[in-house]
Amino acid sequence: MLSFTIGGIDLVFLIHSNRKKVVAIEISFICNSFVAFKIMSKILQIHPQDNIAVALQNLQKGDAIAIKKQSFRLQENIIQKHKFSINQIKKDEMIVMYGVIVGKALENIPQGSAITTQNIIHATQEFQIKKKKTTWIKPDMSKFVSKTFMGYHRSDGRVGTANYWLVIPLVFCENRNVEILKEMLTQELGYQNRKYDLNLETLIEGYRKGISEEQIMNANIHLPYEKFKKKRVFKNVDGIKFLTHQGGCGGTRQDSQVLCQLLAGYLVNPNVAGATILSLGCQNAQISLLEKSIKAISPKFNKPLYILEQQKSLSEPEFITEAIKKTFVGLIEANKITRKPASVSKLNLGLKCGGSDGFSGISANPALGYASDLLVALGGTALLAEFPELNGVEQELINRIKDTKKAEKFANLMQTYAQKAKAVGSGFEANPSPGNIKDGLITDAMKSAGAAKKGGNSPIVDVLDYTEQPKKVGLHLLCTPGNDVEATTGLAGSGANLIVFTTGLGTPTGNPIAPTIKLSTNHELFKKMNDIIDIDAGSIISGEDSIQTKGEELFELILKVASGEYTPKAVELGQDDFIPWKRDISL
Repeated sequence: MLSFTIGGIDLVFLIHSNRKKVVAIEISFICNSFVAFKIMSKILQIHPQDNIAVALQNLQKGDAIAIKKQSFRLQENIIQKHKFSINQIKKDEMIVMYGVIVGKALENIPQGSAITTQNIIHATQEFQIKKKKTTWIKPDMSKFVSKTFMGYHRSDGRVGTANYWLVIPLVFCENRNVEILKEMLTQELGYQNRKYDLNLETLIEGYRKGISEEQIMNANIHLPYEKFKKKRVFKNVDGIKFLTHQGGCGGTRQDSQVLCQLLAGYLVNPNVAGATILSLGCQNAQISLLEKSIKAISPKFNKPLYILEQQKSLSEPEFITEAIKKTFVGLIEANKITRKPASVSKLNLGLKCGGSDGFSGISANPALGYASDLLVALGGTALLAEFPELNGVEQELINRIKDTKKAEKFANLMQTYAQKAKAVGSGFEANPSPGNIKDGLITDAMKSAGAAKKGGNSPIVDVLDYTEQPKKVGLHLLCTPGNDVEATTGLAGSGANLIVFTTGLGTPTGNPIAPTIKLSTNHELFKKMNDIIDIDAGSIISGEDSIQTKGEELFELILKVASGEYTPKAVELGQDDFIPWKRDISL
């Protein structure tokens, strides 16, 4: 290993060899600010204090590694994305990655051995509130200082990246009526957003003729999109979104209150032009509760809002007819607004990862973190969600929170969440999914350390509980579950007008009102699931890009999406996922 310092930053060169020759030299990442350098090897030690390293490619037993002023051979095969011990690790010794504790050894682990669920368990470091100066070196903004985007300006000063009409039930009893409205309005008004349709007539006709199962499976039943696509009636309305849910009654009164706060957040979101609300009448989520929640967020709310109560209607057909007519009137009004130039500071970016893998924390998440830093430096807002996936990096985040009271709020939210999870026998350590573990994220702390990289390095200006709205620009922490849809639902409910969703395994998740950009962590996923992925950060792993160059590329794409110049694949495919969090335990 060679090491030296430039400008106060430690550089570490790791030399890798097989039995006969050196095969690569690599510069390790020390922190997110170390963005201009590129990965050039088969392994990566992320932080000089780490006692484990990441395999960027499949490694073989017996491969010789020179790292941390010592040479050793691998004791076993190491699968791509997984980790191995840099030195001998004793039983009960802490496992360190990203410079933080991510686990504890269950047994003695020889140098060069695979790190698995059999030899380590989840562990984290303690955290405390302490006064710390939050210094930050802003990224180079020269490429973006004069940039704007074409957005929809609202009367409250907010700017949307899209222009949607919402149809929302106040209670699950109205879901069926919402589905009827969806069936009647979507295709007739030109909002069929799939790129394909299936011709079942081919299968039906074949069945009547007695074709075999093999013939059925080989039949081509796809119809070109153009054959059934209709031209939009309202060219300035990007879509009608139908948000069904299972809440509004039957649970606790607090559940209905939180639901109304969430729905109010969606109505105030600048991507929404107006809404049709269906109420039954007798539910816990009363119309007055929704109106109160709207007023709390936006006292001068003046978007078109039509609220219909079925128990006051003469019949269901009349109720549906009135809803369609009022929605049509609302769409006419919504169609009057057009895109106009807006400052980048009007963007509110939701930061989310899901289907994460062992590359998430070293490619896609840091690239998104760099884009987030760019936005914050330009006066915009970013929301980092998923509190179960900040477990183990609390101290790092607390050190970046400007206000001590906000730091205390974050600590209290994390501790309360963790205690509730333990109370039902499922602590944060149960967060990693089988897919996460299979692809190298074997403890929650390991997953969290990589997930936190989405927040870049900027100071944290505020901490928000679920459904709370940002009141200042800059990076915020937002309390949501790690659950993909519950988290993205919460991000849009707290004002995000765009979401970037990083994934290493592939996740078909989107949001009804916040256009969602998908960023893959590796080339293989981008090629395999290109129909749902917009941009690939695998070039960081292969050495073609640095975190900075990929972060800038992502930021350019964010501006194109915000302007309506590029439609994310989640939007094209109608991935309009919406699940309100009922504040029970969800990881």
